[in-house]
Amino acid sequence: MTTVINGIAGLKELVGTHLGYSDYLEITQERVNQFAEATGDHQWIHVDPERAKAESPFGGPIAHGYLTVSLGPVLSPQIMRVDGVKMALNYGCGKVRFPSPVPVGSKLRLGAELTAVEDIPGGAQVFMTFTFEVEGAPKPACVSEIIFRYYD
Repeated sequence: MTTVINGIAGLKELVGTHLGYSDYLEITQERVNQFAEATGDHQWIHVDPERAKAESPFGGPIAHGYLTVSLGPVLSPQIMRVDGVKMALNYGCGKVRFPSPVPVGSKLRLGAELTAVEDIPGGAQVFMTFTFEVEGAPKPACVSEIIFRYYD
């Protein structure tokens, strides 16, 4: 269920709130290969399934860490939507960590917590913690502070 947030005032009301989880998304070798093409990162642990199975400590290919964090825009609309603003921008990331791998073929979901809202000229800067989880894994695959700017 998508949480609908009404403007900057609504964002401020939800500081400290876990907003929910997305559905799981299967991480396919095709998606990993497309990311490798787009970024030029063709490291064998991502794009060579046979070598990754034989030589990597993960037992097969894994998704790029930056592929994982880049899935925020795919998964976050399943969690939340901000209405009543003129414009929203992805302002960047604070701390980003990749505590465990995302094996190709696994399922990944996103959890989001709204952690802070700061006033800026014409709007607000919003901090969220995005936690990407692999189904069945004991640790998150990625924990990142994501910063948005919303303008009214």
